[in-house]
Amino acid sequence: MSNILIIKHGSLGDIAQASGAIQDIYENNKDHKLYIMTSKPYFDLYKKNPLITDVILDKRLSRFNLIYLYLLMRKIKKLKFIKVFDLQNSSRTSFYKKVLFPNSNYNSWSSSVTTLPLNTTKEEFDKLSVLERFDHQLKTSGLNTKHTLKPNFGWSCSDISEINSKFKLGKYIILFPFCSPHLNLKKWPHYNELIKLIKDELKNEYKVVIAPGPNELQEAQNFNAECILDKGKALKIPQLSSLIKSSSFVVANDTGPAHMSAHLGVKGIALFGSHTTAYKVSIEREKFKAIQVSDLNKLSARKVFEKIIL
Repeated sequence: MSNILIIKHGSLGDIAQASGAIQDIYENNKDHKLYIMTSKPYFDLYKKNPLITDVILDKRLSRFNLIYLYLLMRKIKKLKFIKVFDLQNSSRTSFYKKVLFPNSNYNSWSSSVTTLPLNTTKEEFDKLSVLERFDHQLKTSGLNTKHTLKPNFGWSCSDISEINSKFKLGKYIILFPFCSPHLNLKKWPHYNELIKLIKDELKNEYKVVIAPGPNELQEAQNFNAECILDKGKALKIPQLSSLIKSSSFVVANDTGPAHMSAHLGVKGIALFGSHTTAYKVSIEREKFKAIQVSDLNKLSARKVFEKIIL
């Protein structure tokens, strides 16, 4: 039994999206052991994945940190990987191919570059959606793909019965009004208006909740919704997955939790401005849709409320 390496550093939404590709890699290589290299925020999460034999932590230190590169190389050489699936497709992983896997070739290293369609530039290829690019990469690497275009992030869920009991969670709508500080273009500014509409028009039949990340705890105080925490701290990713999975509906900005929701198979909508398209990031699923507008500031709470299907 030989070893295969998958590289996926992040981010959260990308981790959810890659679930189908990882499942296809596993199902095409059941006689081999799968390892995954990831960054610290997702190390414990991938430890939960039943398809993965073990997880390699990449601290992503400077490329000029020769001691770190040497230690990482030694760990990799010990495992004698026969194939690498680069699902990150970044400048860092391209660097790793040259430095950590200097003898790799088309057969032993699968990436968007090594599987690029004939007479197609990388810029043209990148116009495809995320999942279409994954699917092409794996098929060109000789794999049959059943799950890549239909990721299932259900493996990430954990037991949250204590949280359900503490917050008396019955039927609830979960909102994700946050986004990274440097990506304000993604932020819809009318969540409190939406919360009022939900409470007024649905006669408090559904609880409205939010689940902030570690850096969003202070901002969470600005919203008139119940804040779901675990002993005063932000939920861990498996807890958040379970909270989303049990929800009646999700409304979110284009952030990690929106992609988690899409690939957990729940009903919901993601709100998109001009920063990208729902097609490009592969977020629309059977139950999860997107509202795309040129200016999120002009998208009314009423229009969003009308898209909530319970």
